[in-house]
Formats: sequence, structure tokens, C-alpha cells
Amino acid sequence: MDAVIELETYPLDPLSLEEIAEAVAILKDEKSLADTVRFVMVRLEEVTKTEMANFRAGQLLSRLAFVLSLDIATGETHESIVDLGRKAVTSHTRLPLEEAPYGQPPVMLCEFEAVEGIVKSDPRWIAAVKKRGITDEDIPLVQIDPFSSGYFGRDFEKGARIVRAVSYWREDIRDNGYAHPVEGVVAVVDLVKNEVVDLVDDEKIVPVPKKKRNYGQEAFPDIRKDVKPLDIVQPEGPSFSVDGWKVEWQNWSFRVGFTPREGLVLHELGIRDGGKLRPVIFRASVTEMVVPYADPTANHYWKSAFDAGEYGLGRLANCLELGCDCLGHIHYFDVPSADDFGQPTVMKNAICMHEEDFGVLWKHYEFRNGIFEMRRSRRLVISFFTTVGNYDYGFYWYLYQDGTIQLEAKLTGIIQTAAIASGETYRWGGMVDDNLGGPTHQHFFNARLHMDIDGGPNTVTEHEFLPRPWGEDNPYGNAFDTMTKVLKRELDSPAIANGETGRYWKVQNPNVKNSVGKAPGYKMVVMPSPLMLAQEDSTIARRGGFAKKHIWVTAFDPAEKYASGDYPNVHAGGDGLPKYVQQNRNIDNADLVLWHSFGHTHVCKPEDFPIMPVEYAGFTLKPNGFFAGNIAMDLPARKNEQSRDNREASAAGDQAGASCCHS
Repeated sequence: MDAVIELETYPLDPLSLEEIAEAVAILKDEKSLADTVRFVMVRLEEVTKTEMANFRAGQLLSRLAFVLSLDIATGETHESIVDLGRKAVTSHTRLPLEEAPYGQPPVMLCEFEAVEGIVKSDPRWIAAVKKRGITDEDIPLVQIDPFSSGYFGRDFEKGARIVRAVSYWREDIRDNGYAHPVEGVVAVVDLVKNEVVDLVDDEKIVPVPKKKRNYGQEAFPDIRKDVKPLDIVQPEGPSFSVDGWKVEWQNWSFRVGFTPREGLVLHELGIRDGGKLRPVIFRASVTEMVVPYADPTANHYWKSAFDAGEYGLGRLANCLELGCDCLGHIHYFDVPSADDFGQPTVMKNAICMHEEDFGVLWKHYEFRNGIFEMRRSRRLVISFFTTVGNYDYGFYWYLYQDGTIQLEAKLTGIIQTAAIASGETYRWGGMVDDNLGGPTHQHFFNARLHMDIDGGPNTVTEHEFLPRPWGEDNPYGNAFDTMTKVLKRELDSPAIANGETGRYWKVQNPNVKNSVGKAPGYKMVVMPSPLMLAQEDSTIARRGGFAKKHIWVTAFDPAEKYASGDYPNVHAGGDGLPKYVQQNRNIDNADLVLWHSFGHTHVCKPEDFPIMPVEYAGFTLKPNGFFAGNIAMDLPARKNEQSRDNREASAAGDQAGASCCHS
């Protein structure tokens, strides 16, 4: 039998620093890689649900590493699988990215850093910015933003590794460049040729806005004096337990994962019920997001960043700061990673986990006998933040004591901006300051949920409420019906939420009966969410087709990992979920994946600048026939000992042992 590396390593745990180093070394040695090869992605090649069942039955599984490598001298790209047990490369496939529909690996940090020098050394760019009043003395401080380029069928895009770059004037290195956009100048940079291959220099000259809108603390010396400390105190520590990457909390059990593209992943999410651990989701993550802009002018029409597929949400994760990003008793997960050169590195405090109070969970006061009972809700928060250029995104998974699961995306950071000439109005967005507009745009996320209700296989049903016509069975006109449709094949699944009819979806296990003889399940609660408004045959709609529907269901295929397909960067479109469902596979009583697209339409306003307050988007999964009753009835009726009546602030009475009930 072949040796298996680190038998004590759980199959779904992220690659360790040692495994990353070994995978890169094996690939370099066996394939004699050139010094110009960079490593866009090194991650665990995850095992499937079936393989995990074999592992639990005693079968040993080898650890596999997926390595995406790029030769920056030639643009050649390879996908490789390295078997760490056998210490061998088991596959090494060259991607035909020069052929339609093209596509490119995500842009690397080392490439971002090179773009500024390439742009600023181009004489056409220098001439273009000088037309707009930028001097030789200004140029060293000009901010160059490389931005994923989109795709429009132009020759310099086909099979090429390019970014488009826009510029911002700054007087000082700490200035907020987004307050000073250089309008009408866009450089297209070929990252393999290391040169500007196209330059847009709009005939209309718009002066660069010069009003400063900085956001460092020094820009606001007169801070509020009336903000008193608000501390989260857990004198006995948290209620969760952590063993490596495994977490247990309030009957919940799951494993934490992390990938360079998706960031935070939850594996094997299940909940104990009557002493039995019941599976709910095998794997949950956000696989893609896209931000299309609605301004058709030169600086903006091409902007449609796929922040996961074109950059990597995980690669750009923040190092979270104790007492700032999360409050309370925090458990941080450090994430092993690889830099562009394949060197292992630690992303410190990349994932934050803590508990939060979440108000009332359940309550009733019975006036007839004086019984009063209430319990406060507590949730476990597992989160990370990533910064992709100007925007910052937080992804927060919440687990609740009643079995509810929620994902919340938090959107903040700095909006894209457009320079507006004095006396003109901005047609394509909202004005945020003098001579400064914010283009209207949309944010779309897609969550991939590999469902596992009670161990699967599962079925998805679609439900909505419709009024019943007047008749003998509705003599008072008050009755209404629940209409149910079983999604049998993939093309049955693409759907749009409808608040008017309360349309929702349930994932059930039809092979199990619950306490009332029905199939146990979870209900997808879709929050109010837009769909992509770009025209169907537009390039962005072809590339981000997942955002045209709220719900998709596919039969599980380990190759179908991402809502936009594997390589949306400079891709002509047609990949991802719209392509997956064309196979029209069976999804009734099957191993299935539920995909949910959700987002936010952002019409910019003055309050969004210089830093926009957080906007929220997300969804909730609620148990629906999964339990025999309210599983949070056994929570203790404990009062919070730190709470005080402000009218009696000096009298800090002892509440130890007090409860939230009267009888």
C-alpha cells in the first residue's frame, strides 16, 4: 500500500505549511519548472462526500494538492494535482486559454505591483494625463489601479492576460485617490508582454477634482466625546470548543476550511438532536461575486469585477485586529497559504469566531396563571473580511440555537468615482461631492451549498402561496393555498424569488420521516434581492449569468465548483451555472448542490463617501420539519448579570442565579 502523509490529518483540513512547501517542491522538481513560473493557487484538492464516507469506514485517503501555475514569461498555465502520499505529480494539464472562450487565472499581487511602472513609463499615458493638468512632479504620486478588464471581443483581449488601468491624482501618499479620478484615460496592460497594448484617451477633457476627501483618523481631529465603552464580557469563556479545524457549539458541529478563491468554507455542518449528529450541509461557501457598473463611458463600461474568480477572496483576506473587527471572546484561525512564488506563509487571524447576543429567541407571558418565560438568542459567528481594491467585503456565517443557519455579506469600503465637469449633471449615477460622481452598480454573490439533509440524497421543492377562488370550499374568501412543485431535473431549477407569492424552496430528505410523517428539511429564505439588469446578450450577462436567477440546483459534480466557471478573467462568457444546468441531470432524490445568487443595487449618494457605511445582503436557512419541536426549549432561563437599570446606576445589584421567568 502506498504511504499516506500524516494519517492523523483530517481529509478536509486545509493544507499545512509543510504540505504547501512539499507540493510546490515536488511539482518544481518533477516538471523542471522555469524560474519564471508563479503559483496562482495552492490548495487542498478536497475529497468528495462518498470518499468521506469511505474514510469513516476505515479507508485511508491520500492528501492531494491542487496547484495552478503560470509562466509569466509565456503565459502558459497548468493545473496540477500533487499526491502528497506518493510524493508524485498525478496530473499536469496545460490549459488551452489561447482558444475561445479564453479565460485567465486570477491576477496575482506581483502583477498588480508591476502595472504601475508599466503604465507610468508609457509616453501615450504621460501625454494623456498631462492634457488633464497633471505635471511631471505629480506623476510619481499618481495612483494606478489595475482592474480586471472584462471581455469585448477585441483582438488584444483574445487569449491575452490583460488588465485595464485607471488613474487617480494625489498630492500626498495618504490622500484618498478616489476623490481625484483622472477621467477619460484607460491603459490596457498585457501582463505577459509587460507593456501597454491599448490606450483610451477620450477627446472630452474633464478637469481632475482636487477637493480632498481623506478618511484617516487625522482627517477628523474633532472626534466624538460621548462614546462610552461598550464591552462584551464572558467571564467563564466562550461556549464553543475548538479542536484544530473542528468546532462544536450548542449542538452544532462543523469543520472550518479556507481556499484562496472562496475564502471561508464550512465543512460537514450538522446538529445534534436527541444525542444523534444529523448532517445538514456537507460544504458551504461563497464561490463568486461580480460587480457590474452601469456607466457606458470610457472609464467604466468595462468594469465588472469577479472578485473571487479574477482576484481571489481568500488570497486578499484581512489580518483581523482583536477588539476591532470582532468583539468578545474571540477564537482566531490562522490560515496556511502560498505566495506568488509558492513560498508557504501564514495569514494571521484570517478567520474570526465568536458568540453574539441576538435578542429574544422565544417568549410568552400567560396572564391567566402568571407564568412568564423568555429566552435570549445567542448565535455563533464565523467570519472573514477581504479587501479587493477599493471595496471591502465581510462574509459572516451565523449559527443559531434553534437550528437556523444564516449568511450575511457586509459591503463597505470606497466606491468607484467619476470626474464631472462643473455645471454638468451625472447621468449614470449619483453625485457624491463637488465634481465627483459615483457610478450606479450592482453587487452579486453566489453561495454554493452542497446539501446533506440527514445524510442525503435530497430533493428540492418550490413553494408559493396563492389565493383560493371563491367557492364552496372558500365561502368567506379567506382561504389560500400553498402550491408545491418538485424540481426533478436541473432545467426545472433556475428561478426568481417572488415576495408577492412568498415563493420559497425546501431541501428535504424524502427517504426519512419526521415526527409528523413528512420528509425532514430546511427552508431557503431568500431576502429581497435584485437580479442583474444588464441586457441578456451583453458581455457581462454572458460572463455572469448566474446573477440572472436567484436559485439554481445541480447534480453534484466535483468539477463544478464555481458559479461563474473556473476562469472568468478575460473570458468570453457562457460558463458556470447556465452551462451546468444544460446537462439537465436528475436532481430528485439525488446528491445535489443548491446555489443561491443574492446582492444589492447601489445608487451612490453623498453619505457613501469617503467610506460607505456597511450595506447588507444574504439569506437564511431555517429548519422546516427537521425537528420534532422547538429545540431551544432546554435553554436556561438565566438573566444577564451585567445588566443595570440606568435609573439606579449606582446600585449594581447582584443578579447571580436570577432567571428570566416568573411562575
